[in-house]
Amino acid sequence: MNNHASGPAGREGGKAGKPKIFVLDTNVILHDHRAIRKFQDNDIVIPSAVIEELDKFKKGNDALAFNARGFMRELDRLTSGKQFGRSGVPIGKGLGNIKVELNHSFPESLRDCFKDDIQDHRILSTAIWVRDNNPDRFVALVTKDVNLRMKGKAVGMEVQDYLTDKLDEVKIEEIKKDMIVLGKVDQGALQKLAYGPDGKVDWKTLLDKEPMANQLYKFRWEGSDDCVTARYDKSEKKIILVKKREAYGISPRNEEQKFALDACLNPEIRLVSLTGGAGTGKTLLALAAALELEREYDQIILSRPAITLGNQDIGFLPGDQKTKMSPYIQPLMDNLNVIRNCFKPGSRQAMHIENLLNNDKILISPLAYIRGRSLGKVFFIIDEAQNLTPHEIKTIITRAGEGTKMVFTGDIFQIDQPYLDTWSNGLTHLKDKMVDVDIFEHVNLRRGERSELSEIAAKLL
Repeated sequence: MNNHASGPAGREGGKAGKPKIFVLDTNVILHDHRAIRKFQDNDIVIPSAVIEELDKFKKGNDALAFNARGFMRELDRLTSGKQFGRSGVPIGKGLGNIKVELNHSFPESLRDCFKDDIQDHRILSTAIWVRDNNPDRFVALVTKDVNLRMKGKAVGMEVQDYLTDKLDEVKIEEIKKDMIVLGKVDQGALQKLAYGPDGKVDWKTLLDKEPMANQLYKFRWEGSDDCVTARYDKSEKKIILVKKREAYGISPRNEEQKFALDACLNPEIRLVSLTGGAGTGKTLLALAAALELEREYDQIILSRPAITLGNQDIGFLPGDQKTKMSPYIQPLMDNLNVIRNCFKPGSRQAMHIENLLNNDKILISPLAYIRGRSLGKVFFIIDEAQNLTPHEIKTIITRAGEGTKMVFTGDIFQIDQPYLDTWSNGLTHLKDKMVDVDIFEHVNLRRGERSELSEIAAKLL
């Protein structure tokens, strides 16, 4: 993948072999504060309107605030004791220059097209000014805002998305098809796997080449539609039988759910990624596993990204932390109630769940408060993780202390964050980067199990 927005890398493709100029929108920096180092030896221009916008985001604990502060500190360091001048200041060895360009008006011919005085228009007009004043250079505006890209294209400006952290379509298909179904295998080895005393066989008896860590398999019996579910254990170099297990009253209804619950219950798997559409059971299975294993952990933490309007985070809502989070965390509580309803009211299991909530053994925590914490012996469930950036995913995982297990759940085809998509969200990156790590397992759930009505709607509507 290219190390900048798109198009040929480096100076190749620029006019007369000169470095290109990329004008960055605010959302690129808020997405990745180190973006200026991803454009190789090309030059970067930051409109002053971007600096004004970053100033609004610098306070807070969320990723936007972190990226805004990180970028401004980096820019301050680069310009220490220096003036931008006409060409800017060097970013670093093998990289281009960076400068902040004051806002410029639209050319006379375009002034009637953009009458609203908003930051997007200031950024676009400045990009056009940079292009018109550098006729010998390739100039492009880089933004993750689709609307701004359309406006730029409408007036003939070269505009590009920031693609450095986007995966290609092939890798997305791999995430969707993580389980391998094999029909023609050695039936004797399969017999030993399914009915042997330890439920393990050497991978060479069933496969031609060694698979990735925790690769999932469905081996078919000859002349039958029945399957044996298994996964590859990289540390033992063996195919391990995956049996149907129950957790706190919840039992898997299909093979994918069987794999998911097994991963969540497996003490050797410290990091789990569960993807799938609505109603496939991702969150329910993770919660059931957490309750089943709660004696092994000091705390069960439930969280999900709070997708809000503008920069108004949960601090603007009334009440304490738990009250503020309740609108965002309600789907997790709904799943907890499903588990509680598996038992009679007043039963030992139902009362135990209530006690865990009252004693904060089950804790609702905003993701914004995770930064800086060390989470030791915690079963941490992060729901709707497709709305996290790759950097946010990294921030959360690096908080894991000794004995902690993390389960990320989400649907990479249902993104609510305006500057993320199927190819660039953190959940997609998690699977791509951790694919052959023996303490990580990914399961993609395909079949909805919420209800017959839900399943019909998902297929036909």
